[in-house]
Amino acid sequence: MWKNVALKKLALALGLLVLVYAVGVAGYMALEGWSFQDASFMTVITLATVGYGEVHPLDAPGRWFTVVLILGGMGTLLYGVSTLTAFVVEGELRDLLWRTKMSKQIEKLAGHYIVCGAGRVGEYIQEELEATGRALVLVEKNLAHLSERFKGSSTVLMLEGDPTSDEVLQEAGILRAKGLFAALGTDKDNLFVVLSARGLNPQLRIVARADDEETRPKLMRAGADAVVCTSSIGGLRMASEMVRPAVVTFLDEMRSDRESVLRVEEALCRRGSHLDGKSLREAEVARRTGALVVALRRGGKGYEFNPPADRTIQSGDVLVVIGTREQVEALRKLAGDAP
Repeated sequence: MWKNVALKKLALALGLLVLVYAVGVAGYMALEGWSFQDASFMTVITLATVGYGEVHPLDAPGRWFTVVLILGGMGTLLYGVSTLTAFVVEGELRDLLWRTKMSKQIEKLAGHYIVCGAGRVGEYIQEELEATGRALVLVEKNLAHLSERFKGSSTVLMLEGDPTSDEVLQEAGILRAKGLFAALGTDKDNLFVVLSARGLNPQLRIVARADDEETRPKLMRAGADAVVCTSSIGGLRMASEMVRPAVVTFLDEMRSDRESVLRVEEALCRRGSHLDGKSLREAEVARRTGALVVALRRGGKGYEFNPPADRTIQSGDVLVVIGTREQVEALRKLAGDAP
């Protein structure tokens, strides 16, 4: 889609040039009775203004036709040259090559995340995914409006287009993606994104942003797996800053430490993995990976916080841990949950 937009002016200029050439050949053949070869040669030297003489002597209608052809041809050539110059000088060629490179890289992705919207919420999503080593594709209507944080990133793949469009989502690799974030500025747009994404990939995990709490059930019915209301999150954060400032500071420092990206993560135990059927003591998660198991979820029936060492891990259990990116990856390998 974006290729058609980028090349539209060049295609128009080329089309006009072909049209003028065709009119010139047809005109000389009809008015002068010339052969196609003579008419074609006369048209080319006329449009090129090389100053050659007439192929055959022209009568009055032929000369007037030549005048019109020169005026039309000169205008078309000037338009074509100016369009090509602008295409190169204004960076459109460089932009086209950059987009082509992005498109090829996106085609190679699988198990990645799609972030729809490059506003403030999208920036935080991108920052967290990058910090934890997850591949992502950013989809934004106008890439020219991106913040410096996005422009300065060398790892974010970007796609310009309407995230509510099925075609754009397919270009972003939605059929191969692991998850999608609907983080556009309005609840209505996010609702359309969720509907489109769920229709294209029923297995995709979708997390949507909502400004209005009343929009939550609509987004869930449309296919979102989870909905985050920005106003409620902001309120909870303010309350936490007031009543538990030390905890909030600890979590912020844990998140912002560039030397060791510590996170609360999860790992799903797969059947036949190293962890399947073993107790926490036997699995030796802390010794093998360095990650700290803080909770265990079995069958979606709630969490067991600080599970005892003799608790048996079964396939389908979700282990909630605190650890670095490397520690979590090591745990997921043991659990058979590696991407």
